[in-house]
Amino acid sequence: MCTRTKEFYHSGSAATLVEYLIGMGIAGLVMLILAPMTFYGGRSFAGLANYTDLNVSSVAALDRLTKEIRQASGLIAYTTNQITFTNGVGNPNISYSYLPGERTLVRQEGADTKVLLRECDFLQFNIYQRFPVAGTYDQYPTANPTNCKVVTIRWVCSRRMLGARVNTEDVQTAKVVIRKH
Repeated sequence: MCTRTKEFYHSGSAATLVEYLIGMGIAGLVMLILAPMTFYGGRSFAGLANYTDLNVSSVAALDRLTKEIRQASGLIAYTTNQITFTNGVGNPNISYSYLPGERTLVRQEGADTKVLLRECDFLQFNIYQRFPVAGTYDQYPTANPTNCKVVTIRWVCSRRMLGARVNTEDVQTAKVVIRKH
């Protein structure tokens, strides 16, 4: 059996007030360094998730627009906010409208209405003729929808994240050729 003396248990192993204060100061410095890093990391992660979600929405809307514009029989009405295509005899027209107050792009086919894009700050349609300007890749603009062969679409989407508006990208742009026209 081992016997220990009273001196072994009270050998002065307790911390002093100065040691506690130094420990608290070091812990405070570590927290001052880690807190901004944690905030920045959380903000970066939220920004990446925000960008991914908005980009997926933009790609889905762009896929739908390009598919339907390419297959349209022709353009029948145009403004920079709204564009309407004919889908052939006996089929309802397809219309795309940008509603700036609601920040949405809406697709309408007959009585069926569907929101294609939300949180859209800017959207613009432009129409062009088939033939390019000599020596460039640009097309001639047209004012008459019946002469339209190429449609361009541009938009910017954003969402509030931690109190600030953040863009998905500066601009999403597509140039689509009407194939059946």
